[in-house]
Parts: sequence; structure tokens; C-alpha cells
Amino acid sequence: MRTPIVVALLVAAAVLPLFGPPRYLVTVVTEVFLYAIFAMSLDLLLGYTGMGSLGHAAFWGIGAYTAGILSLQWTQNALLTWPLAVLAAGLAALLIGAVCIRTSGVYLLMLTLAFTQMVYAAAFKWNGLTGGSNGLSGIPRPRLPLVDLSDGATFYYTALVAFVLSLGLLAVLVRSPLGQTFVGIRENEARMRALGYNTYLFKLASFVIGGLLAGLGGALNVGYTGFASPSDVAWTTSGQVMVMVIIGGVGTLFGPALGAALVLLMQNWVSSLPGIGERWQLVMGLVFVAFVLFARGGIVGIYDALAGRSRHERGGVQTSLPASRPAIEESGA
Repeated sequence: MRTPIVVALLVAAAVLPLFGPPRYLVTVVTEVFLYAIFAMSLDLLLGYTGMGSLGHAAFWGIGAYTAGILSLQWTQNALLTWPLAVLAAGLAALLIGAVCIRTSGVYLLMLTLAFTQMVYAAAFKWNGLTGGSNGLSGIPRPRLPLVDLSDGATFYYTALVAFVLSLGLLAVLVRSPLGQTFVGIRENEARMRALGYNTYLFKLASFVIGGLLAGLGGALNVGYTGFASPSDVAWTTSGQVMVMVIIGGVGTLFGPALGAALVLLMQNWVSSLPGIGERWQLVMGLVFVAFVLFARGGIVGIYDALAGRSRHERGGVQTSLPASRPAIEESGA
């Protein structure tokens, strides 16, 4: 995704509340920013390090529950609750990742699924702490010095800033030597081991960073919605965010953010249509199948293909587009 397009979309997002759009639209776009952080955190694992996960929702949910419990029982100060929620998610990612990344492929998927089911069971059964099947409700809005997060527009911009910072952090990370090592592991882990890299530790680092960012998204989300439930840690939530990554474009960072936007906006639009609203999941399934069959590069892949075709039609020299996922340099290995 070219930088001018990204900047234009971010500017459009920044000025959206100034035009007085419907309140529900501001609410949905706020959720898009938070789920975009979630999707980008999974893309670091899936798209850059080559580790599939059906348990990423565990870290989103742990961040949400931690922030919610702290807000209800201790303090509403976001400068305390959000960092602690992120830390809790990162610690969980460290413990879970230390076991899961010893495997790969379908075995990694199954292990991450098993762990997220364990977290789900704890959230569902621990009535005294998590509210059990009813979840935690009535969670107050977090507070920041000089910032009124109870105002919807203010929280919108807070979510936008968090998204931009997360995007910038990940963009720097994937272009750094650490990020290039992640890509090298994705491309050929055996070769990286032969070159002296401790691939286990690098994969664990990727897993933890992804968990930290997912926890941040969950903490922000529970502060916005005021509710945390076992569905936040369910494997279906992991599946939903994986769909966002695939639809947007695996290994592109901004693509998964676009995937989150498409999924959430379509979900809200289709579910409101008379006659088919109750079947919105079927419609989203068909959209996902269409992307898998005809646009495996996702939204970013479609953009790249159209951009290449337009240059050819203008008579310019057709050159290969930059890869949507960085490749590790031979000398860098």
C-alpha cells in the first residue's frame, strides 16, 4: 500500500467527526480502529513470522478483562489500567507462546486453539472475577488527565491515535533487523538456524509483541463499550480477526486494517438490511470465499494489480511492484 493512499485515508478518518456524521457511524469507525490494532498484531505473527494462530483472541480478551476488572475494583485512571492490561496480555503471550511455538503448521493452530479454549473456560466459569457467562458490565469509561474520554468524539480520536502509533511502531519494526529476521524465519527457518539464529527466541519475541498489541486493542475496546464477555476470548473471535487479515492482505500491516474496516462496516450494513439481516454471516462467508478464490492478495493485492495495470495502459514501463511483504537480504542473514 503506497504511502499517499495511507495518508489520505488517515486524513479522511481524522476529519470525519467534523462533518457531523450519524453517531452510529462514528461508533463503528471507532471500533474499526480498535479491531485494526488487533488485526495488525495478528498479521505480525501470520504475515511476517509465518505463525498461524487460532488463539489470538486470548490476548485481546485478557487485555479487555484486565482493564475492566481494574476499572471496576481499583481505578479508572487509563495511565494505570491500560499499561497493566497490556502487560497482562504480554505475560500470557509469553507463557502460551513458550509452549506453542515449539510446533508449527496445523499443530501450532491446534495448540493455540486449545489454549484460547482454556482462557475461555476460565472467563466463563470464574464468576467472582469475570462475571462468568454474563460477563462484566457497567465498566466505566477510563480517565486521562485533561482528556474527557466520556465524549464519543474524544474517544474516537484517542482510538485513532492509538491505531496510528501502533501502525507506525509495526512499520518500523518490520523494516528493522528484527523484523527482517522474522521474515527470514517465515521464508526458511531451517536456513536461519543454520546461520546461527536462535529462531525459537525470535518467534517468541514476535508472539509476545503481537500479544501486547492485541491486549492494547482489547483494553481500549472494553473502555469504549463498557463490557467484557467470554466471547472476547472465544476462538470465533480469533477466526474473525484472521478473516480480517486475509481479506485485507497478509503481510501488509495496513491491509488487515482495511480488512477490519470492510468486515465491520459490511457486518453493520448487511445486518440492517430487511430480509437478509439475520443472514449477515452467510453474506460475509461468501465475501471471504470470493477473496480466497479470486483475490488471495486481499484488498492490497487488488490495489497493487490495478496500479500495475494502469501504468501499463498509460504506456509506461511496467516494473514489478514492491513486495507487500519484505524479503530478507542475503547479506543481512
